[in-house]
Amino acid sequence: MPRDGQDLTLTLDPRLPDLLRLTEAGVTAAESLLATATDRVKGDVTAEGRVSGLLLEQNQTAAHGLAWLATYTEALRQMQLWAERLTAEGTFGELEQLIHQIAFGEYLWQIYGGLPMSQTEILRPQDLGLTQDDQRAMMVPEVMELTQAGNSQAARMRLYELMQEQAAEITVGTSGLDDELEMIREQFRRFSVEKVEPYAHDWHLKDELIPMEIIEEMAELGVFGLTIPEEYGGFGLSKMSMCVVSEELSRGYIGVGSLGTRSEIAAELILCGGTEEQKEKWLPRLASAETLPTAVFTEPNTGSDLGALRTRAVRNGEDWTVTGNKTWITHAARTQMMTLLARTDPETSDYKGLSMFLAEKEPGTDEAPFPTEGMTGGEIEVLGYRGMKEYELSFDGFHVDGANLLGGETGRGFKQLMETFESARIQTAARAIGVAQSALDVSMQYAEDRKQFGKPLAAFPRVAGKLAMMAVEIMLARQLTYFSAREKDEGRRCDLEAGMAKLLGARVAWAAADNGLQIHGGNGFALEYKISRILCDARILNIFEGAAEIQAQVIARRLLAR
Repeated sequence: MPRDGQDLTLTLDPRLPDLLRLTEAGVTAAESLLATATDRVKGDVTAEGRVSGLLLEQNQTAAHGLAWLATYTEALRQMQLWAERLTAEGTFGELEQLIHQIAFGEYLWQIYGGLPMSQTEILRPQDLGLTQDDQRAMMVPEVMELTQAGNSQAARMRLYELMQEQAAEITVGTSGLDDELEMIREQFRRFSVEKVEPYAHDWHLKDELIPMEIIEEMAELGVFGLTIPEEYGGFGLSKMSMCVVSEELSRGYIGVGSLGTRSEIAAELILCGGTEEQKEKWLPRLASAETLPTAVFTEPNTGSDLGALRTRAVRNGEDWTVTGNKTWITHAARTQMMTLLARTDPETSDYKGLSMFLAEKEPGTDEAPFPTEGMTGGEIEVLGYRGMKEYELSFDGFHVDGANLLGGETGRGFKQLMETFESARIQTAARAIGVAQSALDVSMQYAEDRKQFGKPLAAFPRVAGKLAMMAVEIMLARQLTYFSAREKDEGRRCDLEAGMAKLLGARVAWAAADNGLQIHGGNGFALEYKISRILCDARILNIFEGAAEIQAQVIARRLLAR
């Protein structure tokens, strides 16, 4: 076994078989510990042969910790598969090897000693009911070697040296995607560099909507019809392509990356639950950006509890009249269509009485943001994620055409919405990767340019180490996200995988932005520096599309129900 601080793979091919052998054993050990932890937690939350909601809540730390442990294990599994694919292709170079060994060295240690669910919540093995004997699964020689030497200062410094040498590359390390997807990445990276990055910070500081010219150019590039089938005017591309596009657009500015999310959610709703007439009417309009949609789900005082929605839709002849309040509605003012969730059965108080509408509205202006009769709204001032703006909406006798009840049936709204969560969370994970990458971009540049004590900041090991760890965690989140997208593309249920990708990606984005600001020092706290915006933008990722706690709850339920 290497001595403390000695590296595993600072030479290339001669040690390559050993590295993959070590990390394969690391995956096996993590899987074994996860299986034991699952059994322990299941025993604590099961009553009469079923997972009890009450017991799950009483053991929430353990349940959510299990979700995080499963997420780490899956991330390491996907990194192993990535390394094996690159090895077979002959592209697993020194930089990739260092990313791989550091990832395993760090995450295996965290699994063994303490896994951060948040800044102040460190999951210890005993929180899962694990004993020292149970942890012996992690005490195999291969894991001990990886944890001892995998994430050393020398490994991080060498990784950063290679990052400097390969600064012209779009990603730090080979992504593992095919040439077609990398061509798509390159196209949207160019667009971001030329049309987004130079202006994004100004949009943020002035709290301005992203200009319509940008939306029009995105439409020409096919962003809004990317995954819509060709027969409905889209390109019919994969969810994997959606990941790459979302990643690179969000790397330029999260608001631009999130514009596509609106159309993705609306199109998915219509594809999964709409009538043929609704598909023929709306999908071509969404694909061309003739219609810009907004999602109108959340209400004051309900948050993640969508089943408690109170906005009601009442039949008015063949049509509907909507009354109620909504909040945190993104890009609401200048859109033409709302995917609107409302209660159509007043006798219910849960999700069973909800229905989804494709509610049409007039786009607004700065002077009159909500000109449509029956609805009013006001802007919510926010720290970040400003390019589309957030609004509170009120409906009072708002008219919805009867033909715009999604699927032509009432009571199916919640189920229809659930069918979109896989794609939405995959895309959110991709956006998180883009935000994390933007934090790395600006921080690496700053660390090279800024001189302290006669040398660049990047020459100091803790600064270089922060930048190296950003690159490592970005690759971990990227491979987990790509895995969930592949599962979706292959028609397999992937709510678990998508949730894990979103859970990890959001934390990685926040860590990268926070460390990036630390590298900037006092300048990072100044509004003029981009990292201040990136930090604010990164923070929302852990909240929308399922807050981290809700996401962990969903993952835990799926794991324990197996």
